[in-house]
Formats: sequence, C-alpha cells, structure tokens
Amino acid sequence: MADQTAKKEVKEIPRKADDLSDWYTQVCLRAELVDYAPVRGCIVLRPYGFAVWEMIQAALDARFKATGHVNAYFPLLIPESLLTREAEHVEGFAPEVAWVTQGGSEPLAERLAIRPTSEAIIGTMYAKWIQSHRDLPVLVNQWCNVVRWEKATRPFLRTLEFLWQEGHTAHATRAEAAAEVQQMLEIYGEVAEDVLALAVIKGRKSENEKFAGAEATFAIEALMPDGKALQAGTSHEFGQNFSQAYGITFSDVDEQRKHAFTTSWGVSWRILGGVIMMHGDDRGLVLPPLIAPHQVVVVPIPKKGDEAVVPAARALAAELRPVARTLLDDRANASAPWKFNEWEMRGVPLRVEIGPRDVAAGQVTIARRDTLEKLTVPRADAAARAAELLREIQAALLAKARAFRDEHTVEVSDKEVLIAALRKQQGFVLAPWCEAPECELEIKAATSAVSRIVGVAPAQNGCTFCDRPAKSKAYFARSY
Repeated sequence: MADQTAKKEVKEIPRKADDLSDWYTQVCLRAELVDYAPVRGCIVLRPYGFAVWEMIQAALDARFKATGHVNAYFPLLIPESLLTREAEHVEGFAPEVAWVTQGGSEPLAERLAIRPTSEAIIGTMYAKWIQSHRDLPVLVNQWCNVVRWEKATRPFLRTLEFLWQEGHTAHATRAEAAAEVQQMLEIYGEVAEDVLALAVIKGRKSENEKFAGAEATFAIEALMPDGKALQAGTSHEFGQNFSQAYGITFSDVDEQRKHAFTTSWGVSWRILGGVIMMHGDDRGLVLPPLIAPHQVVVVPIPKKGDEAVVPAARALAAELRPVARTLLDDRANASAPWKFNEWEMRGVPLRVEIGPRDVAAGQVTIARRDTLEKLTVPRADAAARAAELLREIQAALLAKARAFRDEHTVEVSDKEVLIAALRKQQGFVLAPWCEAPECELEIKAATSAVSRIVGVAPAQNGCTFCDRPAKSKAYFARSY
C-alpha cells in the first residue's frame, strides 16, 4: 500500500446503544462510505462505499443472470404524459416526483419527470417490442439511479437520489408472472441471508402497504437493533394494470390479441444501511466477509532498523490473496495502533499482524473483527486458517442476526398487549389480523406501526385489534 499523509487519530464514535441514529451517521462518514453533497438529501458514495455496493451488486446480478434475466438501461427523464397513464401509480408517487421544466434557456412544452421508478418508460418500450407470444417472456433488469423528493433523509436509508436495481418482466400468463415474482423474492431473501448475513422475514404486503399500481406486493423485511423493521427488497405482481395503461399486447397461440402480465422487483442501497446498522459496533463497521472489499488486511509491525518484517508481510499477503481479498498496509508514516483503529472502523473481517517476534517464531497473529478475538497461528497455516475464519465470521454474523430477530419477535392475541408491544418498539409482533385497510390505519394511529408481512399463517380467531374475523397472522412493527 502506497505511503500517504497520515490522518489524525480516529475519533471515538457515539456508543451504538446510546444513540443509534448518531452512531449510524458517524460510522457512514468515518468509515468513508459516504460524504454529504452540496444538495440537501444527497450523498457522495466514496470509493470504499462504492466497493461494498459493487459486492452486493455482483451477488444479485449473478443470480439474475443465472435465472435468464439480462441487463439494459432506460432514460432518466420521463415525459409527464407517459407517467400519468397509470393513475394509481402516479398518485402514489406524486409527492416525491422531481420535475424538469426548462432545458437550457427554453421552457419545456411538457414537464419531464426524473424517474422515481421506471414502469412508465419501460412499459412504453415493451409496447413496441412485444407483438407475439414468441416475444415472451421479457426478462430485463437495469442498474440505475432514481430520485424521490424525500423530506427526512439519512445516508443509504432514505436519500433524494439513490442507487438500485429494478427488474421489469412481461409474461403471457398470470401464473408465469406470479412465479417470477416469487422467484425474485426468494433471490432477495437468499442474498440478504447468505451474503449480507441479514435475518429476514418474507411474504406479502397489505393493501395499504403495497406498491402503487400493483395487484400484490411481496417483500423481505429485516429487524434493526432499535426494534424497527427495514424493508430491504420488494417484488410486485402488476397483473395487466400496466400493460393496459401502456398498450403492451401480444398475439397469443390462439391468434387472439391479449394484454401481457407484468412484474417489477427492486433492491436499493438501503439494504447496505441495514448491514451497517445490524452488524456494526462501538468501533465502527463490521462487514460480512462476502461483501468486504478487503477481507484481510496484513499489518507489519517492524521495529526501528528491522529489515525482515516488511518483506515477510509482503510474502504473507501474496500467499493470502488466492484465498481472500487481501490488502497490505505497509505505510511507514502511520502507527500500528492507528492502522488497527482505521481497519476496525472500516469493518475489515480479519487483521493479520506480523512483527519481529512473529517472524522469528514462524507465526502470525490474526484478529477477528466480529468478536475482536486474537489468535496466534503458525505461519504455514495462515492462509488456510484465514479462509476458515472468514467462513466462520460469515456464519456467525447470520446466526447472531437470526437470534436477535427471534428474541425480539413476540406473538400476541390480545388487543391491549398488541398496542403495548408496538408502542415499546421492541421488534416484530405477530398477531391474527383481519387485513382490513381501515383497521391498519387505526393500528397506525394508536401505535405508529403498520403491518410488515401479512398472510403468514392461518388464523382461527378474530382480529387482535378489531371485531372482524381474522384472515391470517401478520407481522407488525414500526419501520424506517
């Protein structure tokens, strides 16, 4: 690693348990994931933050392509006349849409929306491309930015402009579209748990919480340390709503002209916000190894006049690189304790230390970021042990997240207990529910919580909150 001017000592961040919001913001900034941009509500994704996002992107993209999806790109600007074709969709996004009204010095004849999502423009293009049942299914994804004019913002969790992927597919039958929606929901759940070590619940959203214009919305939800839920990915069945609005029709095998069945599904960088909150500690980030830009950092600790340690560290880093993404931090103008603090702040899963005594004894010291445990390992076993520890850390973070979710999930069947549990904001509350939109609004007014996932299991008794019959059990929580 090239020498650079040493920074000042990393200042302490707030204790996570004392102020999760301030802790979160300080970690995002001090781990150099982001910085604030001149425009309110916008952030700059710094190289380290972008590297983490690229890891998440790669995990998702590989799974999309393995299931037959291809990437494309659609314009950022959407004519107002296209956006307004689907009335329910427009109504749902109207407060958040940013508009371009002037180009250069000329007022525009028609306003252009900066995409809050791309159903309108993609639906318009699909109407041109799809003519026959032979053209179906269309399985397209795009990686892009979108803009939603949010009032309250926080890095990754809610910003005016954010990065995401949005998949848009078209199918000949309702059954094929429904299967697509569930397939993508499963992929989201797999990446959340197996890659990001986030314990999630997944299932259907309520009528009030579903995507504007959708017939049904399904989601994955993670539980954060403060007891709030984080919606981490969504998958939507549109039926023929958008194909009717945008004229997406095809000639079927029976030679009848029919409207296609469409879907969309998306994950944004807010899922990275969930990783930061769930796994981080009072020292900073704790990154799951599978998304860590540097899985191992090698830190030589030479004494003055020593000429053996740095070459030994370089050789060790070279041996580690085939089994892990490895960085050698051989900066001469930064102390070892400062380096330890920096890489702990950045959440590097393993730190390998090597000093004169280690060289002489044929050993190294390996420090785990998740537990802060230090192990002395024979030099010859360093690569194999590092690979083993990375697997252990990945599994341990998921196990810890699952334990937290389960310990903070309660099942209730009494109205007063439901209200008290939601007001305490301790986590997920599972209860029999009628699924009536008006009942959910009453629950929200009483507790500031809404349903997160519904239809979890059959419910034999009445609704926990009102006198209506219960349709199913549902998870409730306050949310981000």
